[in-house]
Amino acid sequence: MSFFNTLTFDSINTLNTDKDSQANTSPPLELVPWLEAKGSLTAMLEHRAGQPLRVERQFEGYKRLTLSQKRQLGLQGSALNRPLMAWVREVQLYGDSDQPWVWAQSIFPLTSLQGQARRLQQLKGTPIGYVLFKRNRTLPNQRIIKNTAKGWQRQTYYDWYGRKVLISETFLPDFLVTV
Repeated sequence: MSFFNTLTFDSINTLNTDKDSQANTSPPLELVPWLEAKGSLTAMLEHRAGQPLRVERQFEGYKRLTLSQKRQLGLQGSALNRPLMAWVREVQLYGDSDQPWVWAQSIFPLTSLQGQARRLQQLKGTPIGYVLFKRNRTLPNQRIIKNTAKGWQRQTYYDWYGRKVLISETFLPDFLVTV
């Protein structure tokens, strides 16, 4: 598989390896376009809601990356054994209801937060899609789709102008009611 290929629906069943996952091995068909969407999920969700998303921050700050996260960012060998700090942002995204549609986690390794990319630490209530997809409708990426205890999730590793960014987006039950 090429480093920047997006995994397709044919690959979903093989990636459902979360031990805490629900019994379903395939996502609901109406959710598949959302899981596989290229480009800005923010724009798609806002179109669906008919209004800008509301972003509620759950956490924003420095965290040490897990082994799994380091692997997803492409680290190998002895780099996997060394501690690696990142700027982590965890948010809930709200569409046109009082219940969150998506839980999202963005991971920015500190080595990626240089130059213009430092603004990623200052997003506050701004959806990350506004920044990542400001100039391009799509970005080189690698994606994993899996079923978690919270819901169906897409984990996307982006190459944003040579900077590594890992974004996990979990579609919550209240979003499924809208599709």
